[in-house]
Order: sequence, then structure tokens, then C-alpha cells
Amino acid sequence: MNKTAPLTKLILTLAVSVWSLLLYTVPGLLVLVFGQLALIVMAGAFSKTAKALTALTVFAVLLAGLQYLLGSGLELSLVTGLRMISMTEVFLLLLATTRMQDLTAALVSQCRVPYEYAFMFTAALRFVPDFIAESRAVQEAQACRGYSAKGGIFRRITSYLAIVEPLVLRAVSRSETMAMSLALRGFGGTGRSFTANVALGSRDYALLVGMAALTAGLVIIR
Repeated sequence: MNKTAPLTKLILTLAVSVWSLLLYTVPGLLVLVFGQLALIVMAGAFSKTAKALTALTVFAVLLAGLQYLLGSGLELSLVTGLRMISMTEVFLLLLATTRMQDLTAALVSQCRVPYEYAFMFTAALRFVPDFIAESRAVQEAQACRGYSAKGGIFRRITSYLAIVEPLVLRAVSRSETMAMSLALRGFGGTGRSFTANVALGSRDYALLVGMAALTAGLVIIR
């Protein structure tokens, strides 16, 4: 997956979302989930995504259990949880195996997305890990100052403001620094070029044909 063009990975992300909706059996969705997991392992990105995959699995189990308790059948509950896992798992695969600058170049040069919108999209993705790391740092810093989230639900909500406030201030400061940096570098100017090579190769065309054939087959079966 590391040698696959960013455009192919984007199309794969959309294709997996479509496949997840077209598949309505537990075995089919299990094949899709474990197939993506195999791709993550082969790409060497399992260590990067292990925590996210664990949290995703726990959330999917809770979602399926809640739906089952609310009266849905066991199979429908499992299908819902597996669909959520498969649609999110491919997004983790995209983020773990694609450089943001390559993704921006593919969106602008191949998908004809305006550079400003493509940059906003990839910048938001780039800062998600940083935002999570900062939230952990703020929690540890507040814990050293005696912060505790124990108590009732209203007590926890009130106490969590001690984390949200500095986190928001740091996010605003980061956005202002980024805006100044972009202004100094002439962001929004004309005549932009990219050094990243995002051209499609024979491997990409083969994958695209395979994805199209699989999508067509699932539509016919459905």
C-alpha cells in the first residue's frame, strides 16, 4: 500500500464505504474487515493504528450491544458494528500510509479540487494526532495540579472544563501561528506546482479495475 498512488487510496476509501453498505451478511463484512486489517499489517502501519483500532473495536461492540438491547436482531446488530469498523478502518489505512502533501497534490492535480479546499482538508487530518497528543499532555498537567474527574456526571462535566479551556486556547494559538506562517509563504498565490509524484502506475490501474469489478459484482448480487 505504501507504493500505491494517493488517488488509488482515495478511491479505495470510497469503494470500501460502498462495499460496506452493499454487504448485508456477517461473513461478508468479516472478510472485508480482516482484509483491511491484513493490508494495514502488510503496510507496516499496525503499530501506528493499534490504539485507534482497539478503541474502534470497543466502540463497535458497544454500539452493536446497544442496538441489540433496543430490540434489533442479533445479525442486524453485528452488521451495524462491522460496517462501522470497515468504514473507519479504511480511513485509518489511508492516513497511516499516505503523506499529507501527496494527498494534497492528488486532490489538486488529479481530482481538480481547489488548492485552498484541499489544503484545509489535509491540514485538518494532519492536526488530529497532534490534537490528541495535546489533550493527553493537558490531562497529565492538570492531574499534577490535583485535577480529578471522579464524582457524578455533572461533577465530571464541570471538572472537564479544566481540560477543555487550555486545549482550546492552545488550538487557537496553533491556528494563529499557522495562519502567519502561510501568509509569510505567500499562501493563495497563483502558479503553484508540486514536487510529489502522484502519477498512476500499472499497479494502480490494476487495483482500480479490480475495485470496479468487485463493486459491479456486489451491485448485481444485491
